Amino acid sequence: MRNRRFVVAALSLLLAASAITPAHATNPGGTGIGQPVADFKLPDTDGKERSLASLKGEKGTVIIFISAQCPMVRAYNERIEKLAQDYRAKGVNVVGINSNVTESADDIKRHISDNSFSFVVLRDKGSKIADMLGAERTPEVFLLDASNKLVYRGRIDNHRDVALVQTSDLRNAIEETLAGKSVTKTEAAAFGCTIKRG
Repeated sequence: MRNRRFVVAALSLLLAASAITPAHATNPGGTGIGQPVADFKLPDTDGKERSLASLKGEKGTVIIFISAQCPMVRAYNERIEKLAQDYRAKGVNVVGINSNVTESADDIKRHISDNSFSFVVLRDKGSKIADMLGAERTPEVFLLDASNKLVYRGRIDNHRDVALVQTSDLRNAIEETLAGKSVTKTEAAAFGCTIKRG
């Protein structure tokens, strides 16, 4: 009887601990809030190597994992481009990354063209940068401050239907960063399609 009570108590503790563990914490390659993101190089859709250092904004950088085929990304395409336009002049650059093994350079080029993206989209073959950051979904964002420290990760806002958006988590985090404040809400679970790794 005593053993059974001990097992039940131990299981309860384990369940409680797992319930409060952020999803990315289980990914040993994931970058945590407050950690710096090391410079990296990836090819763009023309095969030209581009570094994070050459694409980052003076006051911050938004890395967005996107997909040419994901319906959730399609719902966000316009918002992503608007975000890039709104913050470029304020010193925050958007960098797109496609880590899907199922999508070709032509798929990505078409996606950029069809949506008139004004930001660079990089190809992450082998999902190396997705693994480094702990990205799991598209769209999923990682906001870096001026020193490349991760200050927010997760969703863009709370709803795929722009008419039903009540919380613009990413924009709020960018505004706080630009104002020199600490980000109030540093994580909000991303929703969308899973990144198709090889």
